[in-house]
Amino acid sequence: MNNSMLVVDDEEAIQELIQIYLSEMDVKIYPALTGEEGLEKYAELMNEGNAPDMVIMNLKLPGMDGVETTRKIMKMNPSALIYGFTASFDTDWADELKKAGAKDVIPKIVGFGALREIVKEILEGEDSISSVSWK
Repeated sequence: MNNSMLVVDDEEAIQELIQIYLSEMDVKIYPALTGEEGLEKYAELMNEGNAPDMVIMNLKLPGMDGVETTRKIMKMNPSALIYGFTASFDTDWADELKKAGAKDVIPKIVGFGALREIVKEILEGEDSISSVSWK
């Protein structure tokens, strides 16, 4: 597959679990613990001609939240594939994330095995992520 993904989440345990569950996939994962760090990493990778194939974005982040980080990434690259991954999935805040440019919001309660399948579908270019339902 040879894809890359930026994961913006302030919880190191979540970062580690995503690394573990996606380790069998050929995906280079770039972690960021804050919105600012995520924005910086995205810009750096984009400037090198290696924009991540997708971004996993938490809503609640220290400093710049996931909505603002998503807005800024979308300004840099309007075709960025950003997906929320949050416990606050069924809220107005999650709707704001979609309005900012996120393709969808994946609830953290789906678990990491399901997240792996969702990521696989997205990276394989599925138009929708219907085979793993969380709604």
